[in-house]
Amino acid sequence: MLDDKPAAKPEKIRCDACPVMCYIAEGKSGACDRYANHAGELVRLDPLTVIQSGAKAVAFLDQGDNAQDWDGDVIQGGRAFVTAVGAGTTYPDYKPAPFIVSQEVEGVDMVTVVTEGIFSYCGVKVKIDTDRHIGEERAIVRVEGEAIGHVMTSEYGSKMLSLGGVEHLTGGSKKEGRVTCDALLKLCNREPVEMTIDGGCELVVQAGQAPVINGVPEKLMRVGCGSATIGMFAKQWHGHVDEVVVVDDHITGVLSEHEAGRGLDMTPSGIKVKGRRSTPGRYFQVAEPGTGWGGTDVEDPLGILKPADPKTAWPGLRLLMISTTGEQWAYFILDDDLVPQPAEITAPLLAVSERIAENCEPSLCSVLFMGGAGGSLRAGVTENPVRLTRSVKEALTYVSCGGAAAYVWPGGGITVMVDVMDMPTNSFGYVPTPALVAPIEFTLRREDYGTLGGHVEHVRPVAEVMTPEIRKVGPAALQPDPNDRQNYNWKQSER
Repeated sequence: MLDDKPAAKPEKIRCDACPVMCYIAEGKSGACDRYANHAGELVRLDPLTVIQSGAKAVAFLDQGDNAQDWDGDVIQGGRAFVTAVGAGTTYPDYKPAPFIVSQEVEGVDMVTVVTEGIFSYCGVKVKIDTDRHIGEERAIVRVEGEAIGHVMTSEYGSKMLSLGGVEHLTGGSKKEGRVTCDALLKLCNREPVEMTIDGGCELVVQAGQAPVINGVPEKLMRVGCGSATIGMFAKQWHGHVDEVVVVDDHITGVLSEHEAGRGLDMTPSGIKVKGRRSTPGRYFQVAEPGTGWGGTDVEDPLGILKPADPKTAWPGLRLLMISTTGEQWAYFILDDDLVPQPAEITAPLLAVSERIAENCEPSLCSVLFMGGAGGSLRAGVTENPVRLTRSVKEALTYVSCGGAAAYVWPGGGITVMVDVMDMPTNSFGYVPTPALVAPIEFTLRREDYGTLGGHVEHVRPVAEVMTPEIRKVGPAALQPDPNDRQNYNWKQSER
């Protein structure tokens, strides 16, 4: 007799890797796409990333008695470093870190504690190498219409953005948190993000790539402000021109007035520049900020000039106007009425213009992840979390993110900042609380780890961790294939 009972439906399993606590069906992944149900077991989809390279930095020839024993490996490339990328998390907080690895380094027994931290308090600082005006300081930065951050104080030759943070991740609407988390994840994983700035421009930001401002890719970062450009190239202009005006949104330079021009005994030209004079040859506010010459709204450079002083200027005076990147220039000769008339630029002046551009670095976007290592991270290292904080401040514990050196901010807590370009590819994940998931490692002497009150009973030798199932990669990690079941490296039952 046939059994008409339907086959039992496979039970879902519950994932406790984050506060969402997904119930995951067989063959499916959780909301974060990082954990999945494989044959009833919870598995981590991304491989644990191990940084290892055997390449020598310098090759030495045998020089007899003068030969050195050193093999040229300045970075200890032959030593494997287990990163937290793909390691898993400590959530709930009472769990020790997923991997606490020991190995001997130059005769010293070291321990590295690796954890993928769930960062609700996190964001990115973006440095955009451009003179173009992108928006006023404090202007809101938006993605899909949602506020995700703001414009910060400009730095020399660069605009700065502060994006993310707990106020946007959890302090606003549900959509604002979701959009912010998605934008941060893409930026940290070096993907492009389209954004707009209130009262400013449309912007595409991607780590390691040139910014795209209002649909136009930037090329060069300015060589310096107008005054600095005068100082750098005054000698090369001397004798080939009577006056140079370097147009800049911040400090426009006028060669004959500038100390560099005076030092070369240049004759005062009588060329007058609009704006507020700061010191001789240095002018503020010659125009409004914009995307034209030198980060101003100037399209016609003659628009920033007042009539020439008839007591000082003379017919035939040679005038060069140029931007701080050398990309825009215009050459004029004063007529009998002392009005600048366009003229063909001379070869020496054109060469200096090209020299300015040559000295400008490529315009890039830099993305620095910033987060605070809080309760679960520290509890995963030691039963007395404050000791970890003190150990980091005392430089007994080295902090890295995906193997990349992290800057630890002074003051309380463990607030870290790291360049995402130094980290393995695809280092970041997310959980839909929403929060970013980022790798963090703590490395210290084993004896110091014991003093710290660390989870010494969970320390495993590096050889035990580096099993054949774990993919070994170099500094630029390959993106894992989530369908490659052979590269699952972590099971909940093993923790």
